[in-house]
Amino acid sequence: MRFAPNPSGPLHLGHARAAVLNDAYVQRYGGKYILRIEDTDPKRVDPEAYRMVVEDIDWLGLAIHEVVYQSDRFDLYYKYAKDLIERGGAYICTCENEQFRELKQQKTACPCRPLSLEENLALWEKMLAGEFYEGEASVRVRTDLDHPDPAMRDFPAFRILHQPLHPRIEATVYPLMNFSVAVDDHLLGVTHVIRGKDHIANTRRQRYIYDYFGWEIPVYRHYGRMGIEGVVLSTSQMRQGIGSGEFLGWDDIRLGTLRALARRGITPMAVRQAVLDIGIGETDISFSWDNLFAANRDIVDPVANRYFFVPDPVAVLVNGAPHQTAHALLHPNEPARGTRKLPFTGSVFLPREELGKDPTLLRLKDLFNCTVTSDHGTYLLSYAGDDLADARNAKAPIIQWLPVDCAIPCLLRKPEGDVAGVCEPGVVRELGSVVQFERAGFARIDDTAGDRILAYFTHR
Repeated sequence: MRFAPNPSGPLHLGHARAAVLNDAYVQRYGGKYILRIEDTDPKRVDPEAYRMVVEDIDWLGLAIHEVVYQSDRFDLYYKYAKDLIERGGAYICTCENEQFRELKQQKTACPCRPLSLEENLALWEKMLAGEFYEGEASVRVRTDLDHPDPAMRDFPAFRILHQPLHPRIEATVYPLMNFSVAVDDHLLGVTHVIRGKDHIANTRRQRYIYDYFGWEIPVYRHYGRMGIEGVVLSTSQMRQGIGSGEFLGWDDIRLGTLRALARRGITPMAVRQAVLDIGIGETDISFSWDNLFAANRDIVDPVANRYFFVPDPVAVLVNGAPHQTAHALLHPNEPARGTRKLPFTGSVFLPREELGKDPTLLRLKDLFNCTVTSDHGTYLLSYAGDDLADARNAKAPIIQWLPVDCAIPCLLRKPEGDVAGVCEPGVVRELGSVVQFERAGFARIDDTAGDRILAYFTHR
């Protein structure tokens, strides 16, 4: 089996479906899994994408046995193109595109179709010798001119391109996808293909090539389309946004790339589980972010340490409260992991939103209860005892807090916008890890070196 992306950019969630489903099939039934980089169209090649695709594959943890670059195989494609011409399955077409399009719609053969084998081979050699300009000649597969789908009628297999230059090879005669894919699937021993139903027409085209050569056709399974809302998936739109400064890079969390998910703290195991849950059904579906987040939560919840994060903090003095140190568990289900020590010395940061609800009583989590009064926007807190039961009986909100003298600035980056706040000093030790900011959600700690912590929101 194979996964065959274009190196036009990094992989995104749509790619992950094909990559994971093929990988799961190989792992279940045995066999070989090939990563084939389909870089036969220089207009769709980003030199940086070669590296990014391999990195994304490694992140997903796919069991790749072999990596193949189609740009290394042009001599093979040329050999089989000549063979196909000699078998009568292809011919050289020098018609103008508009002329051929009109004839195709009329189910009429173009003037080049009846050319002799000798004439076709001579034209093929002229193509390889660079004697045609771009658009002046192409290789077409001879199909059924009466086919009900005009796109199937004598579809192109090779074209001439002079610009842009390919980053890996020197060439002007480029194979088109259906020809190179059919040849490679046969030569690489691909027996089963799982891909989207947007490739059904390509499967029909590739069957023509298989039939001309007398090759055994792979088993194809086409799954339904998967709509993914809330993120950008178009590579061209992403590239344009990065260039304009709208997006911060390929891992901007507003994008649907795998590296954007990784930066948020989504694990490859969760992506894999979400894809496997979707399966290979032919019905069109919408991707469920809730299912992905649920799968990821099952993975990160047991290992994520807990910390306080106070968004939009307000400094408040608590009257009458004894100085003390709160001991909050790093993880509620694993006391042996230890505690965080939060010294209370009189003033605390509290979330402005919580104070704006005008509570009369609240509890500072893992500390004590406070009564709340306000005077023209100034909040006054007074110590009201340590008993948690009193707060619960009064249905008082239990909120996160931080000591004013040791809280550190923290920016929580969400897809919908940044949230400025403060967090515990212990978060500095969590660089690269996913933590749970209590009452805020899970977040991956991305940077601790600047004047504030940078965290990326994962999910609730």
